[in-house]
Amino acid sequence: MDIEITPHVGAGPFRLGMTFDEAMEIAREWGSVKHSPEGGRPPGKYVVKHPDVTLNVVLIFDSGEKLDSIELWRFLDEDEDVHVTLDGLDVFRTAKRTLRREIESRGHAIDYNDAGFDGIADFNVILANASSQEVPADPRTGAPLYFDYALVANRITP
Repeated sequence: MDIEITPHVGAGPFRLGMTFDEAMEIAREWGSVKHSPEGGRPPGKYVVKHPDVTLNVVLIFDSGEKLDSIELWRFLDEDEDVHVTLDGLDVFRTAKRTLRREIESRGHAIDYNDAGFDGIADFNVILANASSQEVPADPRTGAPLYFDYALVANRITP
């Protein structure tokens, strides 16, 4: 499975600005949907789980009936055939240092946040280690080797 993060557009089949009904139609075709908190329509977060992979997609409707942002949470099984790419780079399988260096070498500034959220303002994308799940560690530092979270948004603030 390949999911491309397209800056200012969306991730995979989900597009920023699409209506709630459009997003839910795609989400149900793609997998199962759970609303958090339980209930009906936006605002809210909607977790989409594909039946074949442990990668989670969260659709966020903050300001009404239009999709405002998309969260992608890294798969749990290292052997899963899942690739989430940004500008041709595999976000969850490329070492964080290498990914940062490649993004910056392409002319995109990264705002390194003390909390571990790396913002790429001209993409409206944030990359982070935001979960408690086990991911491979850097043997030198013990820190997570890969990012486990990506946010694609209409707007990010540094």
